[in-house]
Amino acid sequence: MKKCLIVYSDYYKEISKNILNGALSVLKKNKVQFETYCVDGSFEIPQLINIILKKNKKYSSAIALGCIIKGQTPHFNIISKTISDSIMSLSLKYNIPISNGVLNCLSLSQAKIRSSKNKNKGIEAAKALISVLKNLK
Repeated sequence: MKKCLIVYSDYYKEISKNILNGALSVLKKNKVQFETYCVDGSFEIPQLINIILKKNKKYSSAIALGCIIKGQTPHFNIISKTISDSIMSLSLKYNIPISNGVLNCLSLSQAKIRSSKNKNKGIEAAKALISVLKNLK
């Protein structure tokens, strides 16, 4: 069975840990094998996914996990859109489902809520991926 590639950013370590653990709990529950890779910032997530998928055909799916918090400049909008567009492009390029679990939050408190047990973006991303994989069988 092929594996799921998980690439996550640990720029906001507490947030990243929570969403990664959420995603892993869903994958383990559904008996999906996975490998994880970490990058410093969310912008690098699609770059690493592309490099790994280009070099290695052992992955049948991927999950991108990270967190971007809005600051005082337009940087947030540019990075958020670029990551989302890149993830979709990679999914189409490699013909595999890639779930987008990168949080785009207006504040750190909002990010903490979106990475909590009750509303965890990692859980949502992994469940979305599982739903696509079930349709491919």
